[in-house]
Amino acid sequence: MENYQIEPVGFIQSPYKQKFAIPRQPRLVPEAKAKLIFSKEFSREEFVRGIEEFTHLWLLFRFHETADKGYSALVRPPRLGGNEKKGVFATRATFRPNGIGMSAVKLEGVEYKNGQLALLLSGIDLLDGTPIIDIKPYLPYSDAMPEASAGFADTRPETLMTVEFSEQAAEFLATQADKSLPEFIANVLKQDPRPAYKKHKAGTQAYGMNLYHYNIRWQVDGEHNLVTEISIER
Repeated sequence: MENYQIEPVGFIQSPYKQKFAIPRQPRLVPEAKAKLIFSKEFSREEFVRGIEEFTHLWLLFRFHETADKGYSALVRPPRLGGNEKKGVFATRATFRPNGIGMSAVKLEGVEYKNGQLALLLSGIDLLDGTPIIDIKPYLPYSDAMPEASAGFADTRPETLMTVEFSEQAAEFLATQADKSLPEFIANVLKQDPRPAYKKHKAGTQAYGMNLYHYNIRWQVDGEHNLVTEISIER
């Protein structure tokens, strides 16, 4: 077998600092904003000339945090509650040969400052620091196939989760310049990022996560999320 060496063209600066709470597909949380910072070799405007004519892009990336764990022929898709196994090539699981993923995201703009090229993106579902190995324009006439069926993942995942902010959390958010932050946090939690085995347990469950530079703590009781505290990560 031939071996190939692939160098990243850039890296993602993402609000998601750990795998927990990342949406399982792109564009489920449109407020998730990110930057693709190009590597030095590719940090020239010629590489992206004409890219702003497209509203969306395909990103091919490396599952860098799980690639060294190898792959599995059978995996347990979260959409099936983690109770049924499917072939890895019949899923978008991270534990796959070569550890390559793909994500369709919205292009918000191009930034070029002090010799550093970056793409401004939204609807991202990638971990901070994810290496990008290629970028391609999204072509609606070719890439969108409304008549396609998608087996066990045929519909957009929906939950009945509600989100409420405590007095402390609401007061903190009111002091922040980014007024879309409450909606961003709420939409992340509405995706119910808990492991499948936790979703049917009774009683209040407490969780924490980092988004951007914020430390967020919340409680889940049934279908209700209460954001108890938000602070700046130290």
